[in-house]
Amino acid sequence: MTTHDYRAGATPPTGTPRPDVPWPRTDPGTPEGRTGPHTGTGATVPHAAAGAGPETVAVPGPDPATASGPDTATAAGPGGAGRPPSAPGRPGRDRYLDLLRSLALVRVVFYHLFGWGWLTVVFPSMGVMFALAGSLMARSLSRPPLGVIRGRLRRLLPPFWAFGAVALTMMFLGGWNPAKDPDLGGTWGLVEMFDYVVPVGAPPFPWHLGSPSGLLEDTWAVQGAGVLWYLRAYLWFVVASPFLLWAFRRAPWATVLAPLALTAVIGTGLVTIPGETGNTVTDFAVYGGCWVLGFAHHEGMLAKVPRYLAISCSALMMGFGLWWASGHLGPDGWDLNDIPLADALWSFGFVVILLQYSPSWRELPGRLARWDKMVTLSNNRAVTIYLWHNMLIMATVPILDQLYNLPFMESDRATAALDATYTLWMFVLVWPLIGLTVLTFGWVEDLAAGRSPRLWPNGAKRRRAKP
Repeated sequence: MTTHDYRAGATPPTGTPRPDVPWPRTDPGTPEGRTGPHTGTGATVPHAAAGAGPETVAVPGPDPATASGPDTATAAGPGGAGRPPSAPGRPGRDRYLDLLRSLALVRVVFYHLFGWGWLTVVFPSMGVMFALAGSLMARSLSRPPLGVIRGRLRRLLPPFWAFGAVALTMMFLGGWNPAKDPDLGGTWGLVEMFDYVVPVGAPPFPWHLGSPSGLLEDTWAVQGAGVLWYLRAYLWFVVASPFLLWAFRRAPWATVLAPLALTAVIGTGLVTIPGETGNTVTDFAVYGGCWVLGFAHHEGMLAKVPRYLAISCSALMMGFGLWWASGHLGPDGWDLNDIPLADALWSFGFVVILLQYSPSWRELPGRLARWDKMVTLSNNRAVTIYLWHNMLIMATVPILDQLYNLPFMESDRATAALDATYTLWMFVLVWPLIGLTVLTFGWVEDLAAGRSPRLWPNGAKRRRAKP
């Protein structure tokens, strides 16, 4: 699995020098995108299958039984004859897992803003997010599978539709016609538009739209919609989960390790599957091990493995992944999103270690407690933050470009200072934009989950007015 990782420079007001600013990266999304080299301002992006690529992370928010907040009760795990007992846990949210989800989201924003490929080694967000989602899915499958799948789709699709309505409106106003897009194969492009209704495939988008010297660089659609690959991957994991959990309960080790074996075949070039089908299968293989590790965590299997053995095997696996990556470095160096086998092995081992040391916090301890409200908010608005963050990173550019028009910016020294710190200012500005988007669109997640709309669900208790 490779990624579209683009860097492009936005254009300042006419006559003003402008630094090369790293554009958001579409990382297997995150999470970090797919297929294609970096592009500078005005650079040409090679043809590739529309919508492929990670990093983009966000998972659909917790199910109604697990709505974020320290005071929310946790649903009981699956029981019944023939099923392994669930791992022991405390009532209420597991704030350790909530913290991991929040860290994964923040890491995705950092990656797409700064374009540091080594962040995929420091914290493999996509593997962590798929593991957490797998654990929640295993718990939910104590109920009838069809109803669980339907409920997951009900909570996923409305926020996706809201984003798609805005993104498609911008694309159509920009002159995109999917029926005439040569990258989409003519009329087939209209068929692929169904992926904006139900993302059975990564939704299509134009590779170039507008002008490199326009308000937004001409690859803005790639950056904004490229992260949608994650929804396609999540949807297929959800649909496959009843079978995967059935297989896991009968042959746990074979089910956990099978995705790694599949990655070794299709992620190393031994077998090549072209097009969007290949992207789908590759993502399923690379992150399937992490998804099933979520099952293992929920079912208590990981807790039965001696810690020294789990950590030792994980370290060997991660070491092999890094060794493999060292011989297959892509254009972005140690960006594991470009190296499927290394990504799968490193993410798998990393997740095992995180879940082995899982402390199952009811509340965030010590100094972490100061971040409790932000952790709660990001968990309640994970889908919104994930869907919109790349668009918002791009939105910082035309806003910051207005600084060049200020009177005191006419000197070369002032212009050079802004040039040198431009990306830092993008980082500062994107967070209030994310907050504004949470206020504007986040409530759709509540409606999708069957809850009353909330503007800022950070877990703070409302104060009742005194009589």
